[in-house]
Amino acid sequence: MTARLWRHRDFRRLWIGESVSQFGTMVSQLALPLVAVLVLHATTFQVGLLSACETVAFVVVGLPAGAWVERMRFRSVLIVNDLLRAALLAWVPLAAALGILSVEQLYVVALVTGVCTVFFDVAYQSYLPQLIDRELLVDGNAKLQASESVSQIAGPSVGGALIQALTAPFAVLVTAGTFLWSALWVSRIQARAPRPERSPDRNLVREIRAGLRFVLGNRMLRAIALCTSTSNLFGAMITAVVYVLLARQLGLSPGVIGLLSSTSAVGGLLGALIAARVAARLGQGPAICASAAVFGPCALVTPFVQRDWTLALFAAAQLVMWTGIVVYNITQVSFRQGLCPPGLLGRMNATMRFLVWGTMPFGAFLGGVLGTAIGVRDTLLVAALGGSATFLAVFLSPLRHIRELPTYDGVSDAPAPGPLVVPTEG
Repeated sequence: MTARLWRHRDFRRLWIGESVSQFGTMVSQLALPLVAVLVLHATTFQVGLLSACETVAFVVVGLPAGAWVERMRFRSVLIVNDLLRAALLAWVPLAAALGILSVEQLYVVALVTGVCTVFFDVAYQSYLPQLIDRELLVDGNAKLQASESVSQIAGPSVGGALIQALTAPFAVLVTAGTFLWSALWVSRIQARAPRPERSPDRNLVREIRAGLRFVLGNRMLRAIALCTSTSNLFGAMITAVVYVLLARQLGLSPGVIGLLSSTSAVGGLLGALIAARVAARLGQGPAICASAAVFGPCALVTPFVQRDWTLALFAAAQLVMWTGIVVYNITQVSFRQGLCPPGLLGRMNATMRFLVWGTMPFGAFLGGVLGTAIGVRDTLLVAALGGSATFLAVFLSPLRHIRELPTYDGVSDAPAPGPLVVPTEG
């Protein structure tokens, strides 16, 4: 099945475009805060607010995005949002060169690129079923998710190296180039989907409710949403202040910060490679539960890191943590795809993105507030302790007893027994 998918030209183009776009997104999420810290000398609160701006779009437009995207051609949505992000990010180095860059401008760039990212992510996840056969959906989704997960880790390490070599504002220009490259690959997709029907009976609110009802009405999807959203909440708290710890309090250079992040990249690649084996050995549901439990204990290392041997311990903890995160991402996304009927894919994806990413701006804002009030290290400790309990949402659900990947039965929202189909990285 994997070889058959790689021979699919349009899938390869979507995969390359999505992978490059996700990589650019992750680099920008490091570059923009470091522009604020190193160039504009932003306060801890301002950095936290900037991190919130990068993800608040999932709260503002996360739910209606699914219904809106289903009314447009997915390919056009992908290209337009890539081009918009490229233009917005290109403004940062231009404004810096002109001496007019401000924190407020970074807020606007982060906010609008976040909106574009919401529409892009919902569109690519919904576009996949139009390009490939249904039986290839899980395998294709696993590859896209693996690329996204690896980009989440490799992006910061490459971003750190770019900032070290080019300075932070001009590293953002390279990020803008990744979105142009992504748009080029997506534009080469040859399959032309039919124009979405314009029915006068379509109702945005009713369509949003259908997506919410499907996700919240299924006990296992509720558990996945709760686990992922709380993990993202505490993870965003960490992200909001960890660069203040590394860059300002420990005095590490962007290159060293990028090098530390590279251990996370290794963990992400390892997670993508072993996800299939873990799911086959433990079962699909137990693999979700076990991988979810890795985040918190590894995050507990961060509050205690110093400029000594504990940096090596921090790097090792990041490697293990991101191995678990990527295994979790691949297994739970594949599980969700198996449960969902084709007609609800766009709204299911948008609803899950709203629920699990919507907590991130609150986490980032809370991280900035707590970082100012109680200090960076205590904030990291609070976030790590909270993250240690997030796995309970899936562990206490029926997921821990389900060994096979579900198959939507076309009749009800309950999963029908099906053969174990686990994602592979190839």
